[in-house]
Amino acid sequence: MSLLIDDNSPIFVQIAERIENDIIEGVLPEETQVPSTNQFAVFYQINPATAAKGVNLLVDTGILYKKRGIGMFVAEGARAKLMEKRREQFFEQYIVTMLHEAEKLGITIEQLTQMIQKGVKV
Repeated sequence: MSLLIDDNSPIFVQIAERIENDIIEGVLPEETQVPSTNQFAVFYQINPATAAKGVNLLVDTGILYKKRGIGMFVAEGARAKLMEKRREQFFEQYIVTMLHEAEKLGITIEQLTQMIQKGVKV
C-alpha cells in the first residue's frame, strides 16, 4: 500500500482508489480478502470510520462484498468493471480534452496521430 498524499481528494475516496488500483494491478485478485477497515486505519493513521466509508463506496458499486463475520472480499468481475470505468474516465478526461485542444490549435487528426505515434516508445 502506498501513502495517501492527495490533499485535493477526501481520504475515504483515496482509500477506495487505492483498493481499485490494487485490484486493477492484480495485487488484490478477485475473491481475495481486502485489508480490514481497522488495518487501513492503523496503516494510514486515520479514523476507522473514514476507512469504512472508503470501503463501503466499493461495496455500493459491487466491487467488494462482505462475508459476514469474515471480512470484505473482491467481487468476481470487479477488475473488468473497474477497467471499463477507468477507460471511460480516460476517454472523458484525456481524449475529449485533447481533441478539443487540437481543434482550437488547428491540429488535424493526421497530425495528432503522428504526434501520438512519435510519443510511443516501441
